[in-house]
Amino acid sequence: MAEYMPLIMFAAVCGVLLFGFPVAFSLGGTALVFAWLGDLGGLFDDAFLQALPNRIYGIMTNETLIAVPLFIFMGVMLERSRVAENLLDTMAALFGPLRGGLGISVTVVGMLLAASTGIVGATVVTMGLLSLPTMLRRDYDPAIATGTICASGTLGQIIPPSIILVLLGDVLSAAYQQAQLDMGVFSPETVSVGDLFVGAIIPGLLLVSFYIIYLLGVAWWRPERVPAMPAEAREEDLRALWGRVLRVLVPPLLLIVAVLGSILGGLATPTEAASVGAVGAILLAVAQRQFGLETLREVMRSTTRVTSMVFLIFIGAALFSLVFRGFGGDDLVADLLTHLPGGVVGAMVVVMLVMFLLGFILDFIEITFVVVPIVGPVLLAMGLDPIWLGIMIAINLQTSFLTPPFGFALFYLRGVAPEEVTTMQIYRGVIPYILIQLLVLGMLALWPALATWLPHAVYSG
Repeated sequence: MAEYMPLIMFAAVCGVLLFGFPVAFSLGGTALVFAWLGDLGGLFDDAFLQALPNRIYGIMTNETLIAVPLFIFMGVMLERSRVAENLLDTMAALFGPLRGGLGISVTVVGMLLAASTGIVGATVVTMGLLSLPTMLRRDYDPAIATGTICASGTLGQIIPPSIILVLLGDVLSAAYQQAQLDMGVFSPETVSVGDLFVGAIIPGLLLVSFYIIYLLGVAWWRPERVPAMPAEAREEDLRALWGRVLRVLVPPLLLIVAVLGSILGGLATPTEAASVGAVGAILLAVAQRQFGLETLREVMRSTTRVTSMVFLIFIGAALFSLVFRGFGGDDLVADLLTHLPGGVVGAMVVVMLVMFLLGFILDFIEITFVVVPIVGPVLLAMGLDPIWLGIMIAINLQTSFLTPPFGFALFYLRGVAPEEVTTMQIYRGVIPYILIQLLVLGMLALWPALATWLPHAVYSG
């Protein structure tokens, strides 16, 4: 019984979360209860808890994590500056005359917003509010419309600068160094957030390409499900339209290039690039005439609220991991994974499946800071590439957030969708996109170079 205490504690946390308690307090509270019970039964050494202040100090002084509030600020500011609204209107006018054009415009804008904000919930809600009524009014099949919005909104999980990649980069860096130390390598190599950003570019573009190919396929086989915008709905000539495209598209593209280009070019760390993005978002808001003291106050409040939630989860997760380790959880997980049939492949499949299922009840922040530190060192010690592992986890969680009946993206869209759109239509609409996600996961599993080639080419050259 005592050797399985870590697994019992993990199951208890999942049960507490299902009752709707806040994540940070669920993690910390459950850990403290089990620590107390373990101390009473002589199964836990409370000296492990003495390391908590050092863990918190490490979080406070971690320069990589400074990128989190900066990217959140950037995303919220762009949301307030009506960049998404202008992009959707313009892309709809550009692609609308094509069958499936509205769906393609939603996908393209979803990609741009993902690269500009990196916040999944905000992207899905924004796209749902702005594009779903238009798509339904143009007689789009509700399933196609909702599925496209959900899938495009979750691109913020994988397309840099993604918040999940910032967090994963920090956690995987520590896990990679621990794995090398466990193997007797005392001059360990490192993996950075920038490595994950670069590694995510090709898989992210693959996803966007497959989404568009799917929509073009629907337009060819079932054109009535994705009708073109009537010619009379076009209010401006082609020359004026292209002028508007340039005015609306160039500023966010310049911001993306400034953020990612500074990282790819080695001119800035992800944290420094995040500050460039935050300043750029302010300049975009000024250019859109959407910036003022009241806007700044709202953005600062929202940024502070989200950042506080994120860092409180960090502290809860740190406490949970200390107690989990105090019960011998690290050794238990290592023993379980190394003795699975199929070796490293079997271990990877089991970890991906567990993370996929946990994505139904946990947000990516909890999974990143609770699960990855437990399984990451074991998998990396088996010889897996940390960049490849990080991209696989990100796309796996993206797929989980799309999957009925518990996918977070589905809940976000359900909350803003009109009453005439049924939940089953939303579920049916995301199925093709889930299959696309699984296809890309399979391609990454067969050809890891899809994630690892570009970082090695950029940083070795």
